[in-house]
Amino acid sequence: MTTKNMITAAAMAALAATQATAQQPPLLLWYDTPARHFEEALPIGNGKMGALIYGGTDSNTIFLNDITLWTGKPVDRNEDAGASRWIPEIRKALFNEDYRAADSLQLNVQGHNSEYYQPLGTLTITDNNSGPATEYRRELCLDSALCKDSYTRNATTFSREYFASHPDRLIAVRLRASKPGAINCSVSLSSLVPHTVKAFGGGQLTMTGHALGDPNNSIHFCTILRATAKGGTTHATDSTITISGATEATVYIVNATSFNGFDKHPVSQGAPYLENVADDAWHTVNLTYDEMKRRHVADFSSLFGRFRLTLAGATADDSRTTEQQLKDYTAKNESNPYLETLYAQYGRYLLISCSRTPGVPANLQGLWANKLRSPWRGNYTVNINLEENYWPAEVANLPEMAMPLEGFISALAANGRHTARNYYGVERGWCSSHNSDIWAMTNPVGEKREKPEWANWNMGGAWLVNALYEHFRFGRDTTYLCQTAYPLMKGAAEFCLGWLTDNPLKPGELITAPSTSPENEYVTEKGYHGMTCYGGTADLAIIRELLANTAEAARTIGTDAAFADSLDAAVARLHPYAIGKRGNLQEWYYDWSDYDPHHRHQSHLIGLFPGGHITDPALLQACAKTLELKGDKTTGWSTGWRINLWARLRNGEKAYQTYRKLLNYVRPGAGSRQGGGTYPNLFDAHPPFQIDGNFGGTAGVCELLVQSHGGAIELLPALPAAWSEGRVEGIRARGGFEISMEWAGGRVARATIKSEKGGHATVAFNGQSHDVSLGAGESIVLE
Repeated sequence: MTTKNMITAAAMAALAATQATAQQPPLLLWYDTPARHFEEALPIGNGKMGALIYGGTDSNTIFLNDITLWTGKPVDRNEDAGASRWIPEIRKALFNEDYRAADSLQLNVQGHNSEYYQPLGTLTITDNNSGPATEYRRELCLDSALCKDSYTRNATTFSREYFASHPDRLIAVRLRASKPGAINCSVSLSSLVPHTVKAFGGGQLTMTGHALGDPNNSIHFCTILRATAKGGTTHATDSTITISGATEATVYIVNATSFNGFDKHPVSQGAPYLENVADDAWHTVNLTYDEMKRRHVADFSSLFGRFRLTLAGATADDSRTTEQQLKDYTAKNESNPYLETLYAQYGRYLLISCSRTPGVPANLQGLWANKLRSPWRGNYTVNINLEENYWPAEVANLPEMAMPLEGFISALAANGRHTARNYYGVERGWCSSHNSDIWAMTNPVGEKREKPEWANWNMGGAWLVNALYEHFRFGRDTTYLCQTAYPLMKGAAEFCLGWLTDNPLKPGELITAPSTSPENEYVTEKGYHGMTCYGGTADLAIIRELLANTAEAARTIGTDAAFADSLDAAVARLHPYAIGKRGNLQEWYYDWSDYDPHHRHQSHLIGLFPGGHITDPALLQACAKTLELKGDKTTGWSTGWRINLWARLRNGEKAYQTYRKLLNYVRPGAGSRQGGGTYPNLFDAHPPFQIDGNFGGTAGVCELLVQSHGGAIELLPALPAAWSEGRVEGIRARGGFEISMEWAGGRVARATIKSEKGGHATVAFNGQSHDVSLGAGESIVLE
């Protein structure tokens, strides 16, 4: 029998906290050896600074990063002015079915490539004691964002603790020995980028430098390392501090860069980074290590602790390392609900750790990089990867982590107005392309020599702004919608209206021309293997989603009625979806074959997920057929996307099978090129490492548990049999609702629905629907 009980928000929060503490095991990654490879090191981050901790008994390497350290300077907004003159020529070639000429002409509508994300520095801690080391252990606690390692040497236990504090803007390391005076070590600082290190006093190193390139046109930085010793001494020379005879020692690292915004020259208009870093360094004198640790844990846990997931049988395993569990999960196909939970929560941990800098979102590697030239420049790839980074932000209860993306989109809009005019001849609105960087570049890339399949794509802005609308849908903040989201959505929609063109083959229809489907290639019925086309499904899916959302947003805030009507009219004229001869959703205007039938991109399915406008049963069936034809072998981020697609299709078993593939063990090291999966430190293996797969996996778990659209909330819409019993707390639904629920036998046993701002929803589970109307802060229990 169903019962509904109204309870206060405070009582519900207390109950949820008590139950969660009792049921959720500690979330811990642990290893019995130091890391040898990047993909084994443990990441910490405060949203701006980050570190990868390798650990070790003799020498411990720690790579340092700052998310604002990039090559380059602000973009030239007049770049390639007049390139739009080639658009009519490309369209003419396309409509004459001269696809080869269209591919060639597209090179004329390409600009410069993105800048590079840069590594900051390398911190090395060397143990100067001699003798063999035993009992090594290295771990990362997700609940507190504390990393630790320890070992025994000469009957003395040496331990180190690491954290990256957002409140105090620093990275801290504490070294301890179980015997007095046993710490004898060297702490050194260096960098791969041009730099100079100087010693000050007995316990400080100051490193200054700049990103690769002309120092007069580069971002500069200053890193200060301070070391103190209890019961011993510190002595600084050159780039090294020697700590001798200490029982305990602390190391603090602070950093500042001259980056002062996407449109400010990093030298002539740069931030006062020397003054800023000096202030942060002085701050480390005013608080003790324990005080800063408490502030860090309180800050981090206030975010991370909002969402808890417990699957039946999930028990922390202290007999097998995380890497061994991952290996056994893959090779033995064993059940491990703890590892599955750990991976889901790890995505949330990473998002908190790398996405707290205004206007600078998580890049392809979050913020962790150890190379001068990171894979794919460590940039923002906007034809799926940047979007996927933020899929879990709203549903997994971390909406603040999406705010850097909001600022970045505003920067893209400012530059993108010039790109729209220069490259496409569109005078209203703004656009963004395949790649971007900290300077918010929006031009099509490729430098007039690279493949149009990825270089010539202008739907980045149109896709990205839907993240802003999702932020509104989940939070229902109409002030945010009116002042922030809607103006950016409107600008992207205006570009799309100006870019759409009449279809000469079907009068009255609107299509895009030229068009590409991100990174995919077709084969025509005449055998031409090409990239450039017209009326590509991916373009039209993105535009359909954007125009409908923008019209809905306009009506929500009561503005631009005529504009909203024009958007509706344009949607009605868009070339419709088509089902191909194999029962699949067509990716191309014609029923052409894919050059690579198992291609990792599934961009034409955007209307299924992350969009929500594909609801017709025939089209849903065609989406499922598309995924079947693509097969199951793909890269990490694509696997993460497919989990969400299968979940949206209500196929929990296929989604779970795909989730298991995402957790497929991948051997670390640069020589490993096996298919996508997960590295020993749980980083996503594209390969190489791309963080988007981690975030896609976390979002996929949430999509299995709760789906919400148009005032309807469905609980356990795609629950796999392997997760037939469990509990989740703090998962969010559109409409401003937060949900906690328990289930057993695949059926909801108890659900608590809380409204953040007050509202109405239809909640469906166990074959029944419940109409729920709540005031702000009110909760209701459904059983």
